[in-house]
Amino acid sequence: MQDSTLKRFGVSMEGNLLRKFDHLVKQRGYENRSEAVRDLVRDALIQQSWEDNEQIVAGTILLFYNHHQRNLLEELTNIQHSMHDLVLATTHFHLDHTSCLELIVVKGKVKDIQKFSNSLTSLKGVEYGKFTVAPVEQV
Repeated sequence: MQDSTLKRFGVSMEGNLLRKFDHLVKQRGYENRSEAVRDLVRDALIQQSWEDNEQIVAGTILLFYNHHQRNLLEELTNIQHSMHDLVLATTHFHLDHTSCLELIVVKGKVKDIQKFSNSLTSLKGVEYGKFTVAPVEQV
């Protein structure tokens, strides 16, 4: 059962850290510190949920790669087909003559998606890869 009532609590921190935090609050456009703290707590809980390999998550795998790399496109396709049950959608962008960006939307168990992401980002020719995730179940 979810308790959606607001609860107040106090937080103490050093002046220098608070000034930096206030700068972050302003920079990101939060109306107040409470909104920023809530987002930080949510993010920490999401990161912690990765520790449960059985947790069902949804997220993205972002890849930047050189499409001229020998056999890379074939390898990317083969890996994605072998893990097709995790893939919800794929979007491909041509950035310039040699560079591509691919965004793969995924859903499944953390351990399976992490393995999938690692197999893609470790391929020769993938210049950058990033796996972002959020739990499907409410945190």
